[in-house]
Amino acid sequence: MTPSDSTAQPAPKPDKTAIRNAATVIVVRDADGDDPKILMGQRGAKAAFMPNKFVFPGGAVDAEDASVTLGKPLLASTQAKLSEDSDPALALALAVAAIRELWEETGQILGTPGAWETAPGPDWQSFAAQGYRPAADALQFVFRAITPPGRPRRFDARFFLIDAAAIVSDPDDFSNASDELSHLQWVPLSQMRSYDLPFITQVVLAEIGARLPDLSPPESVPFFRNDDDESLFLRLYGAA
Repeated sequence: MTPSDSTAQPAPKPDKTAIRNAATVIVVRDADGDDPKILMGQRGAKAAFMPNKFVFPGGAVDAEDASVTLGKPLLASTQAKLSEDSDPALALALAVAAIRELWEETGQILGTPGAWETAPGPDWQSFAAQGYRPAADALQFVFRAITPPGRPRRFDARFFLIDAAAIVSDPDDFSNASDELSHLQWVPLSQMRSYDLPFITQVVLAEIGARLPDLSPPESVPFFRNDDDESLFLRLYGAA
């Protein structure tokens, strides 16, 4: 093919969208009942990422998350799985981000009573004003997925499962929530198909639904690794 060939096509540009670490929380209510429920909300129509979709509360890790001291730490098994194929130092920030996003987007508190010397940023300041420190011992790491190339935003998202019984706030009170998610509600698993859900949310719900009512930590964690060159389905066991 010569330079003058009009059929020549430029090589596709690689995806330069930065991949941000993120944490998502799946809160299960009545796990041992006939129809367990999941806490979800709807993203805005003008949202750059997944507009109008019903999602779990969650979002990107903030810089100050790594500086927050947990009132109760992650379980050792959870820490190990988060550290596999990842920087072990990131596990703390991911757990803190999960608790912060749950508070910010739903007004629900995963914490233990305690005072703060200094709370970084307005989200943690409002959390601290409730009289709690973040507690991560109830967080189960159950899924990880990297957003495929070509999307307007990309995340390396870790999904955490908790039993609603671990929440110290009123599970039906969303008055402290921000306006990032609307229509906050406990959605029965049996009705999920009637909601507009992202594909990855459907995959995670299928994984969780197959485990219920068992809420014990999983032996391994599914990992959809969508790199620029290939997509892989892996399992994280927390092995050294």
